[in-house]
Amino acid sequence: MIANRQINPRPINARRYAMLLAKALPAVIETEEENERMLAAVEPLFDKGPSRTPEEDKLFKLMVHLIQDFEDQHYDLDATTPLDILRHLMEVRNVKPRDLWEIFGAKGITSEVLSGKRAIRQDAREKASEVF
Repeated sequence: MIANRQINPRPINARRYAMLLAKALPAVIETEEENERMLAAVEPLFDKGPSRTPEEDKLFKLMVHLIQDFEDQHYDLDATTPLDILRHLMEVRNVKPRDLWEIFGAKGITSEVLSGKRAIRQDAREKASEVF
């Protein structure tokens, strides 16, 4: 049995990786401002998905690890509801309720979801994940 060993990892070009590190300046996150900076820096790499270069992928994993460490220490995500997460995403991305009508299917349903009267269905969660 092979334990936690990557078979044929993609080779990393040290020079390219060093250039990415110098630009992103990843470091242990200690403040909310640093976390926001790291989130903004990781977003373009996230958007690239499987088309990331090996160097970008290594940087992406490092930055995600740093973000997760900070958020595990500072946020009680177990107490967070899907509605709390949706409201937060709406706030940080400046999304208005009318922007969600297509996700929930109607203005009235959107209103009920945002007021907590209706749960967020799985299909709406999947659509929302594409938007956010």
